[in-house]
Amino acid sequence: MKNNQDLQAYFNQRLQKIVAKNHKIMVGWDEILHPDLPKTIIVQSWRGQKSLAEAAKQGYSGLLSNGYYLDLMWPAARHYAVDPMADAAATLTAEEKSRILGGESCQWAEWVTPENIDSHIWPRNAVIAERLWSPQNVTDVPSMYGRMNAVSLDLEFLGLTHRSARQHMLHRMAGTADITALRNLADVVEPVKDYERWDDAKGPIDFHAPLTRMIDAVYPESDVARHFSDLVQTFIQSGCKDQAVEAQIRTWLTVWRDNDAKLHPLLLQSSLLQEDAQISLDLSALGGIGLQALDYLDKSQTAPDSWRAGWAPLFDEAKMRKADMLLMVVAPVQQLVEASAAQHN
Repeated sequence: MKNNQDLQAYFNQRLQKIVAKNHKIMVGWDEILHPDLPKTIIVQSWRGQKSLAEAAKQGYSGLLSNGYYLDLMWPAARHYAVDPMADAAATLTAEEKSRILGGESCQWAEWVTPENIDSHIWPRNAVIAERLWSPQNVTDVPSMYGRMNAVSLDLEFLGLTHRSARQHMLHRMAGTADITALRNLADVVEPVKDYERWDDAKGPIDFHAPLTRMIDAVYPESDVARHFSDLVQTFIQSGCKDQAVEAQIRTWLTVWRDNDAKLHPLLLQSSLLQEDAQISLDLSALGGIGLQALDYLDKSQTAPDSWRAGWAPLFDEAKMRKADMLLMVVAPVQQLVEASAAQHN
């Protein structure tokens, strides 16, 4: 044995015989791939299509996990775009492609409890299932979201708590019956992505601590922010003339502008919510800026460069993570500001 790979291959050879004796098939991460192992093993690729393709070329069957890690808090559309047969796998021969069996969604459990685990898995897991069970040319994202929302309701009817649990958690944080203002904030934030919660942690992480912060309650993907972004895109594409869409945008912006005044006293009196005060202020400021941009657009006036430039630092600040969360309506509000500045009489 010349290296650790040889040692691992020796171990896996012994293990594979035990597994086969019990009429099971051995499955392991990319690292198990070694020419000394029989072709009956299955390689599970967390690295991507390249390692999946390499295994297939060597005669091994494989599964793709890369791109399907639910604990990374990606939006459903990003998982939906991952295709086991794309990239390096697309160049395989027909025989080699037949060795790619499909994919597997993954959920590591460092940041979940029985209370919030459903919301970390569902309904995005249904999206991954559709990706793996559908023809390769089924890629319509808006259509996917429509079906996902319907499935999400069905899952709640079946007893899952991916939506209802957040309500209970917010009530506990607030310590009050009326959580309208808190919910308005929770609706437009998401947890940080990938492993940033690990990477930027200050000091050792206590995994015995209760997961009772807002980041532990909010959804991995904000439906409200996605809907608001779609409204802004539709409005801008109409030449900023669609009054019905503008009315919906104004309604959201007004709610957000006024929300901090209602929420701030609650944030100050709750030890679980004090860290969320700044992100609440950012949301309020964005609501006010967006309304000003709409006023310029309604009057067919070009917003002054000084006005637009004056808000640039706020946009930069609002994009930064706070309390391990991201405010997801910054980009569409900034697009409204840019549209008002680009308007000509």
